[in-house]
Amino acid sequence: MTERDPLFPVEPLDEANRDLLASVHPTDWINPAPAPRYHLVVVGGGTAGLVAAAGAAGLGARVALVERHLLGGDCLNVGCVPSKALIRAARAWHEARLARTRFGGPEAHGDGDFAAVMERLRRLRAGIAPHDGAERFRGLGVDVFLGQGRFVAADAVEVAGARLRFRRAAIATGARAAVPDVPGLASAGYRTNETIFNLTERPARLLVVGGGPIGCELAQAFARLGSAVTLVSRGRLLPREDEDVAAIVEQALVADGVRCEKGAEIASVRSSPAGKIATIARGIADEQRIEIACDEVLVAVGRTPNLDGLELDAAGVKADANGVVVDDRLRTGNRRIYACGDVASRFQFTHMADALARIVIQNALFFGRAKASALTVPWCTYTSPEVAHVGLTAADAEARGLAVATLTLPLADVDRAVLDGETAGFLRVHLEKGKDRIVGATLVAEHAGESIGELALAIGQGVGLGKLASVIHPYPTQAEVIKKAGDLYRRGALTPTVKRLFGWWFRVLG
Repeated sequence: MTERDPLFPVEPLDEANRDLLASVHPTDWINPAPAPRYHLVVVGGGTAGLVAAAGAAGLGARVALVERHLLGGDCLNVGCVPSKALIRAARAWHEARLARTRFGGPEAHGDGDFAAVMERLRRLRAGIAPHDGAERFRGLGVDVFLGQGRFVAADAVEVAGARLRFRRAAIATGARAAVPDVPGLASAGYRTNETIFNLTERPARLLVVGGGPIGCELAQAFARLGSAVTLVSRGRLLPREDEDVAAIVEQALVADGVRCEKGAEIASVRSSPAGKIATIARGIADEQRIEIACDEVLVAVGRTPNLDGLELDAAGVKADANGVVVDDRLRTGNRRIYACGDVASRFQFTHMADALARIVIQNALFFGRAKASALTVPWCTYTSPEVAHVGLTAADAEARGLAVATLTLPLADVDRAVLDGETAGFLRVHLEKGKDRIVGATLVAEHAGESIGELALAIGQGVGLGKLASVIHPYPTQAEVIKKAGDLYRRGALTPTVKRLFGWWFRVLG
């Protein structure tokens, strides 16, 4: 690999990015001599692969880790880490602009320094990188091989001319940005999450294609940083969330200056002296067409699994458009080989990759019978406000034939949210009808991701909403919304019969 590897090039080659590469793909790295046989060979060095390799080696297994590109995968290099650095900077700019009108603060002037935002992003990413780096994993006892890995037998992987035999293997090659087949898009040029963080100059006009979490997060961030942003979405925004949840996020994006074109698709792109010109088709039969001029096009329409070059057929492993085919214990058709992370799960989150890797360690090395379906999976979209969810939605419950009772508590009822000026949102909890069993919850709040873990724990451990009412939360905090929802449930549990009994008791007391 050269420093400008086309898989997703690391640019610009400043001090921070050179430090990054020195950790996650050092140019002077020499692959070790392979052991006669490994207990576990992990193909892919993103979150799932790193957790599997470190965990197995920590337990005493002989482990090899194979990575063709950058250790740390999407999360460190082009996903969670850089995106959250960008989002935090955008929030700071946004709050500075509103400080005077909302809080009587000083009035902010000017456009800010976008180059400084991106330099900070690169510097922070480089500082985190050694945790995922080649040297650290060598120190953990893992044999790190840099290069394209491919299966050459049911029990062997080949990388850079070395043959790695294994008792068990884990495929953890992740996924990459999907790119639609749009006439002119490739020739005009576009960016995905894999290249958008290479920017050093703010695009004056940004077209975002895709209304999912990545599209919404980055559309809002760039708008707050001063870009004129248009977001094109085939349907409504955040289709996995409830409609009123998506509506709150859309209102926030529009308030930040994002132009939302819903029910539309990008039909073509061409270059012009004025920049890129995208033709957008709207309507059932694409009968309405408009042209949008922009300086950059960001494609965020989904993910596709990284399967190229693996030669899975040689190992008897099946894959389809969704990734490697596994059972509930993450086994492939080859009993020696497992798969985890984005390449084998519909839940493409870093924390899920971590959890699935731990299942692989249990099941592959220790006769475990852990199941992916038993996991309670929260997620968070880092717009402002954030959208955090765990468990079932009402639509999920209906599809399963599960009757639910739903409680919704607005953030306007929470003192801290009022004091912060952050009342746009709510907590929604779904309970199995007639029981105090939480089956799902959605929290829309500025820091929703920080609080959803309490509800994930409740679902996973069978703690009812009534019991959550007894949890003492510091006052004032926005997390109090969970306690208030518990109080609301308790009040609703006071049936007419119970109320009559209480009335009798207080009459006895006089």
